[in-house]
Amino acid sequence: DEEEDYMSDWFIQQDVRPGLPMVRRVKEALQKEEKQKEANEKNRQKSLKEEEKERRDLVLGSALGNENKGFALLQKMGYKSGQALGRSGEGIVEPIPLNIKTGLSGLGHEELKKRKAEEKLENYRQKLHMKKQANEQAADQFRIRFKTKQEERKMEGDLRKSQRACQQLDMQKDIGVPKETWYWLEPEEEDKKDEEDNEDECTSSDLSVSEKLHILTAYLRKEHFYCIWCGTTYE
Repeated sequence: DEEEDYMSDWFIQQDVRPGLPMVRRVKEALQKEEKQKEANEKNRQKSLKEEEKERRDLVLGSALGNENKGFALLQKMGYKSGQALGRSGEGIVEPIPLNIKTGLSGLGHEELKKRKAEEKLENYRQKLHMKKQANEQAADQFRIRFKTKQEERKMEGDLRKSQRACQQLDMQKDIGVPKETWYWLEPEEEDKKDEEDNEDECTSSDLSVSEKLHILTAYLRKEHFYCIWCGTTYE
């Protein structure tokens, strides 16, 4: 590896763009490493297993000759090379392949591994299916809760309309006190004592919003002939 003369044509014709010398050195190092690997592979002594495998592949890859006793017997019975076995040629053409076991595991270990892998896959599929069902149930429950909440809000709005209408119609008939405390809307500002009394009266009734709406609707229709959904007082 003598140094090149910097006045030679080889040196003048080289590409001297920035970064190219580094790329060239990397390529040369990779090529050198590849050549070293090839040389090591050629000089490496093969193991006993590798030699046995090569000899076995060589024997299995070659066709049987007349020196083989089994093949000689077949030829005496009329068999020709490349012909299928059997009187009418319905048998196999190629010999049964050898399944050579090279591992240290016992018989049936591969089938056991395969069965365990299938069971693991089936368990994974069941988990995915259960997770999908759980997500669908959660979505259904969310829709039901959302719908119920909307219905409750609508009921609460109808109840407030009914309370407001009941208060106005009762006052038109000079009724100063509602039949039930919750028949009218609670005032926004009043004395603390009155608030505590109202709270005690309200807590004493265990009626739900739908039950209150049903009772108040019947009261408005019976006493005042009024319907909040129609917005009309009938005869």
